[in-house]
Amino acid sequence: MDAQSQWTGLDPDRLERIGDLLQGQYVGPGKLVGCQIAVARHGHIAYAKGFGLMDRERGKPTQADTIYRIYSMTKPIASVALMTLYEQGLFQLNDPVSRYVPSWADHRVWLSGDGEAMQTEPAHRPVTFRDVLTHTAGLTYGGGLFGDGAEHPVDKVYRKLGVRSLGGTDGMPAFLDKLGQVPLRYQPGTRWMYSLGADVCGALVEVISGQPFARYLEDVIFAPLGMKDTAFQVPPEKIGRFAANYERGADKQLALSDDPATSTFTRDPGFASGGAGLTGTIGDFLRFCEMLRRGGELDGARILGPRTVELMHMNHLPGGKDLTQLAYGAFTETAYEGIGFGLGFASTLGQVETGSLGVGDYYWGGAASTIFWVDPKEDLSVVFMTQLMPSGSFNFRGQLKSIIYAAIID
Repeated sequence: MDAQSQWTGLDPDRLERIGDLLQGQYVGPGKLVGCQIAVARHGHIAYAKGFGLMDRERGKPTQADTIYRIYSMTKPIASVALMTLYEQGLFQLNDPVSRYVPSWADHRVWLSGDGEAMQTEPAHRPVTFRDVLTHTAGLTYGGGLFGDGAEHPVDKVYRKLGVRSLGGTDGMPAFLDKLGQVPLRYQPGTRWMYSLGADVCGALVEVISGQPFARYLEDVIFAPLGMKDTAFQVPPEKIGRFAANYERGADKQLALSDDPATSTFTRDPGFASGGAGLTGTIGDFLRFCEMLRRGGELDGARILGPRTVELMHMNHLPGGKDLTQLAYGAFTETAYEGIGFGLGFASTLGQVETGSLGVGDYYWGGAASTIFWVDPKEDLSVVFMTQLMPSGSFNFRGQLKSIIYAAIID
């Protein structure tokens, strides 16, 4: 057994199958322009490689410090930020959000109808902090498609009121107050629907802490963890490291969808979206994952207590159910079978139900096909970065899990 295997318990020859998969089946045939992956176990890097190009139009190869749009992988960071305030005793999970946002005191819930004919009823109970952390508040993504392919009447209200996160210009209080006017899609705590919940988490961080959300993240998470390239805006001196984003069309060809030189991510975003606004490197996000794996601390910087981290990746869905039993809508970053949801993370409840290894791991992904997971049982952190829209084009998480867990030999 070589030194790497002794440190990580991972067979390096078997890990080379990652390159066979990514280069041979994706980058080589042109399904991906480029990608990166990092695998760490017991605190040691077992595999870290980049493939292909970060910018096809300029012929720039993927580099170790390439900056990516992480989109919804912002959500767990926003959730961690909110939970640092929980640890200060500033709220409890079952507290109503209206404690800090009075306009949320009288939420109504959609029953039927559209527009002027819409029928609503009072919420049976207030929306809680747990609800917004777990996507069980009754919020939607506003303008998304409901499961039957028709836009839901509630989403039309979001659009009418101009409720936006990514690309929005409202301040945090105005954003929250607008959401207080939108009917909830269902009674709080009774269903699960991918939503603006993480953007609410970011707004609550700002309201409760009294600091701008972006500044709070920098001071409390990014600077202590050494995440020096993670931010809501790519500054001019780093644009040369910013990857291009691509979209897979109906003809299965890749078209440039966001040029790094002219991207909106190179400008002040206006609204710091806790749901989808961050950019960063694979190295930065691995440090975030390693902090979680180690119970909230990395290199002497403690972000959360270990018991809080454990609480966050427990299944908080009512009755211990999985997403197949509770989820509304079709758009999300996870499968539903055998999957629970905690405070900002999906979690694997059963290997048989999911058909994959890694029970107890917790994870999320982003719209440009980025993914990560942390497995407390196997003491494992994995981050995969690429820039391919939409995120459901390929099952990178499932394929990579099959290879990585098959390489565990201790």
